[in-house]
Amino acid sequence: MATAEQLKALVRSHVAGDDDRFYSVALQVAAREARSGHSNVAQDLRELVDSAGKRKRRPVGGPVTPVARPKRELADVLLVEYPTERLASLSVEPDISAGLERVLHEVRQSDRLREHGFSPARRLLLVGSPGTGKTMTARALAGELSLPLFTVKLDGLITKFMGETAAKLRLVFDALEETRGVYLFDEVDALAGERSDSNDVGEARRVLNSFLHFLDQDVSDSVIVATSNLPGLLDRALFRRFDLALNYQLPDSDAIRSVIENRLAGIELVEIDWNEISKAAAGLSHAEVTTGAEDAAKQALLADATAVTEEMLREALSRKQNSASLRET
Repeated sequence: MATAEQLKALVRSHVAGDDDRFYSVALQVAAREARSGHSNVAQDLRELVDSAGKRKRRPVGGPVTPVARPKRELADVLLVEYPTERLASLSVEPDISAGLERVLHEVRQSDRLREHGFSPARRLLLVGSPGTGKTMTARALAGELSLPLFTVKLDGLITKFMGETAAKLRLVFDALEETRGVYLFDEVDALAGERSDSNDVGEARRVLNSFLHFLDQDVSDSVIVATSNLPGLLDRALFRRFDLALNYQLPDSDAIRSVIENRLAGIELVEIDWNEISKAAAGLSHAEVTTGAEDAAKQALLADATAVTEEMLREALSRKQNSASLRET
């Protein structure tokens, strides 16, 4: 069934006459029911939302979010889900958190901004090492805005026939306008490599030019998130197309503690010297610290221990360090 927050959001959006918000929350409830195994209830809710959306669409604030089923020609390009993460679940630097809060505020107040001739910041370029929270940020933005997250599968987008790639890109940007959501271009350097690369070919440059052109022409209400582990490979022109570029770093001592405490919020931690834990986790990504914390918790549970100790954490993080060193050899 719907959570208390979802029920309150449904009532608030109904009172405010915000159909977009109402339908989005209703779809979140449907997704929750599906995950709980209540497939019939989920399907009934989706059909009700879909039929209601067809009868009434408000022009302000973008199209009503329909049941997110990519068109047949995009089925191998777009992956859709309804995340429930929030910004509070991210362990990022204060300047990154502030930037994301500003984007959310502008998107939520987009109608007000447009009344005065301004556009909200809704295009984000996230760069940094793997596992530092870039993809999780896209999930958190979708969760905060109660929008579906569409992940653009580059392996399905990029074909050996570059003309087909450009055609599929056009379909993706058509979907951006037709269905409001958060659209994630993960590892975008595959599309937007530097045009002066001596190994590049003319067709690849044309794909990049098409991507830049579609970004220039985009006037949708959707949020675009592009990520890259290798920002030095990105064409400089790409940066100008985004409202905000954020650099994700490996976690410092404060972030390491935050990641572990957030992930193990329901488990007792005893006799933890956080300075020692920070040393054990130095150089690991947020994702690696998270899985290290999970490994320590599983060790405690399987040993019938009542808490996770510093030794368990250090051992789990040491194993992650060994795995990281193997990856880099």
